[in-house]
Amino acid sequence: MAAALEEEDIVDDQQFEALLTFTPEVQEAIEQVLPSNDPLDRPDFNPVDYINTLFPTEQSLANIDDVVNKIRGKIWRLDDEIRGVVRGQTNVGEEGRQALVEAQRAIQDLFTKIKDIKDKAEKSEEMVKEITRDIKQLDHAKRHLTASITTLNHLHMLVGGVDSLTSLTRRRQYGEICNLLQGVLNVLDHFDKYMAIPQIHQLAERVKQIQSELGTQIIADFEEAFQGAGAKYGPSNQKQLHDACYVVNILDPKVKRDLLTWFVKLELSEYLVLFSEDQDVAWLDKIDRRYAWIKRTLVDFEEKFGHLFPPAWEVSERICVEFCEITRRELSRIMSKRAVEIDVKLLLFAIQRTTNFEALIAKRFTGSTLQEGQSKPPPPLPAVPPSTNPFEQEETKNPFEGQADADSAPAEESKAAKTQATPFTGIISKCFEPHLNIYIDSQDRNLSELILRFLEDLRQHGPMRMDGEEGSNVLPSCADLFVFYKQCMVQCSQLSTGKPLLDLTRTFQKYLKEYANRVLLANLPKLNKESSSLSTASGLIQSILKEGEASKLSEEEQWRVCSILATAEYCMDTTCQLEEKLREKVDPSLKSSIDLSAEQDMFHTVISSCIQLLVQDLEAACEPALTAMTKMPWSTIEAVGDQSGYVTAITGHLKQNVPVIRDNLLSSRKYFTQFCVKFANSFIPKFVHTLFKCRPGSTVAAEQLLLDTHSLKTVLLELPSLGSQVARKAPASFTKIVVKGMTKAEMILKVVMSPHDPPQAFVDNFIRLLTDADVTEFQRVLEMKGLRRAEQSGLIEMFRARVPVSAVIGSSASATPLSMSPNLTQVASPEPESSRIRKLEKLIKKRL
Repeated sequence: MAAALEEEDIVDDQQFEALLTFTPEVQEAIEQVLPSNDPLDRPDFNPVDYINTLFPTEQSLANIDDVVNKIRGKIWRLDDEIRGVVRGQTNVGEEGRQALVEAQRAIQDLFTKIKDIKDKAEKSEEMVKEITRDIKQLDHAKRHLTASITTLNHLHMLVGGVDSLTSLTRRRQYGEICNLLQGVLNVLDHFDKYMAIPQIHQLAERVKQIQSELGTQIIADFEEAFQGAGAKYGPSNQKQLHDACYVVNILDPKVKRDLLTWFVKLELSEYLVLFSEDQDVAWLDKIDRRYAWIKRTLVDFEEKFGHLFPPAWEVSERICVEFCEITRRELSRIMSKRAVEIDVKLLLFAIQRTTNFEALIAKRFTGSTLQEGQSKPPPPLPAVPPSTNPFEQEETKNPFEGQADADSAPAEESKAAKTQATPFTGIISKCFEPHLNIYIDSQDRNLSELILRFLEDLRQHGPMRMDGEEGSNVLPSCADLFVFYKQCMVQCSQLSTGKPLLDLTRTFQKYLKEYANRVLLANLPKLNKESSSLSTASGLIQSILKEGEASKLSEEEQWRVCSILATAEYCMDTTCQLEEKLREKVDPSLKSSIDLSAEQDMFHTVISSCIQLLVQDLEAACEPALTAMTKMPWSTIEAVGDQSGYVTAITGHLKQNVPVIRDNLLSSRKYFTQFCVKFANSFIPKFVHTLFKCRPGSTVAAEQLLLDTHSLKTVLLELPSLGSQVARKAPASFTKIVVKGMTKAEMILKVVMSPHDPPQAFVDNFIRLLTDADVTEFQRVLEMKGLRRAEQSGLIEMFRARVPVSAVIGSSASATPLSMSPNLTQVASPEPESSRIRKLEKLIKKRL
């Protein structure tokens, strides 16, 4: 029995557990309505885990009675709540049925009320439609009646206006016609949609006919007034003509054009007769009379008839513009027929008078009539931006910048600034453009004479300092040349910015080459290479020590070379500025044709020639000393003393020539640096080559050579500031060249001083000290040591066998400061030789 009860309890528990298992959606809804943190409320509640949580250890089992009592209390509370809910739900079903019945009854009542409201609304809408139907009809009738009345009024005004215009036209009452005609045209615009009606169409045609009659009649009135029997006394009906002009404003624009064309032609008819092609006053030498005539004509017109025409018509400007058009055509025709009679003086006279007149009318008139298509003025000249010339030195007086730019041809610049933006620029003067070749040819002749004058001045006076300034070696002739260039450029650009300016540029290029070749290069002094062979070395050294005898160029000739160099630098920079100015002034389509880079390269060639000449001159001064170096009795030297005479001679020549060149190139410092670099690049290889020709024969002689080399190296390092009171550090590029070249000479002598036994150590020492040497230099070192051919061959073979390894040794050696340091004790040599070198080092330091 107990077993059966227990099984029944298990089944009930399983069923009960199945009943308490909800779907995830229901469980989520329960958690939202009744949120709880109690583990008993979780869907995945595990009794075992819950018990383990309550009793985590055996000691906690001592509280089991308390826990059981709490759970029983909670169960009792839940039972009470469940009983209360069950009892509360006993009457819920009956109450729900009653509430449903009441809701259905309320819905039926609401539906009945809605239906009644809808029926009443439909009846109200029908009543409103019946009420407003008559009102709409009345509104349409009122609108149509208003339109009809307005149209009838317009029609009455149109018919009356046409009749009045017909009557006023016959009586020439233009003052009344002006207002009436404008009103009729405005009224006629309202009948555009009624033009299909024959009567309206007839009225419109009648208005057009009246306009045509008015145009013909007004032109006839003007012709009668100005060309009739009483025309010479002036028009007697000026008030009528004045009113007629305002009528013309309302008529077809063609009437106004025809009337103005006729009147302008009438005003200029006398001009065509007086200045016809066969008259003497028509030629260029009397061009002033043309402009004087138009000035008088315009003044007379303004006084007599200016008030007849509306100001907006700009009749004075139209007369002037037509005069300009006629004048340009007539001048073009007569100049083409008499081109052989035009010289540059006459051409420039005519151009100047014409541009002055164009500037005058540009101040007087606005040019508004030119925008109507009567004439198309040439495009205005481009504005010139501020100069950005990098060659800014006061002594050069560059004509393309600074105050000189403002002082050069101020009248022409001012005139160009004022007229370049006006439509009258070139309206007449462009007829001279086909003949500007005369101007170009004239400037060609002037430039040729200018070059000849420069050459004559050089022959008579030689190069002179610009304006007597000591700080500038630039020849004054180059400033004169570029000032002349600027004047020509400004003058030509005012006449034309097209092909003539391009032709003038070619002329500039031609004489830039002439100046570079005939004035600069041709006047460079020539070096006189005189061979001086003396019988004894001591005599040669003594001749070298005589100051000034070995110099090939005099101080004046050196100054001339430096002057030509500074002049070429100025010309090169100013030519760049000239190119920029020409490109600013020429037509944009021709900008690419302006290229003066070849001329700039040519002046750069002149600079290079000057530097090379100075280098050759200084080398020539040092050549006798190098010759004496090879002829010294090195084998007889028994002790190391002071520096040799040839070093003193070279130092003397350097101190004599370099300060002069530096002072003369004060304004061209970068080219003095180039001179120093080129001299070092040329002189040091010559010195090394001469060094190979010496035969020290003994260690003492080699030590003396090493002392001389170090002394010469010190002088060369100070070459840029030699003889200067201001100590200035030499450029790094120059210092690098001197240190590299002279250090090689020192290393050669160190190798010569080292013993050649054992051979392997000697070859290793050579490769370490002279990393970039070849077999030829190795053989020359052996010859300096005085070794016999048999001894040389073995060392050469050993060196050749070691050459592939020398690159590695050289790289490691170059990483050390051995070749750059004056410490001579690093030479790999036996102890006695090292002690000798230490003594030599002390002697050099004592000398320095």
